[in-house]
Amino acid sequence: MISQKAKYAFKALVLLAQRGRGESLQTDEIAVQAAIPRKFLEQILLQLKANGLVESRRGRSGGYMLIADPAAITVSQVLRIVDGPIAPLTCISRTAYSRCRDCPDETHCAVRRLFAETYAATLARMETTTLAAALAEDGLASAQSLALPTLELADAI
Repeated sequence: MISQKAKYAFKALVLLAQRGRGESLQTDEIAVQAAIPRKFLEQILLQLKANGLVESRRGRSGGYMLIADPAAITVSQVLRIVDGPIAPLTCISRTAYSRCRDCPDETHCAVRRLFAETYAATLARMETTTLAAALAEDGLASAQSLALPTLELADAI
């Protein structure tokens, strides 16, 4: 699950992207439109600014604007900015690898094998899914038409 902070970051980025590059929105406008607590939003916007995704302007027509290309902003990039490493285990992380202290042999670790393939597939998808995809009118339709596997109750037990 993504954190509430990450969800808010995506909501703010979508609003800014819909506004267009070079067009700003004030923090209060973003907070109201995306239903994000203002103080929390300010922290998120500062993180996004520090990582070169948004810029702020002062003054009457000031606010935040998207400066990165929505087609270049990936889901994995935003998650790492907001939440940090996204791997379920440190021993399979691509950006924050560290050996598990309680594991004597990574190559034969059943827990690592259990998560490695699923994580790799999920990460590959997150690294190729961009903010632009969320903005595309047919993006929702194509996402809904994906043949995703469904779990039967017996499979989940």
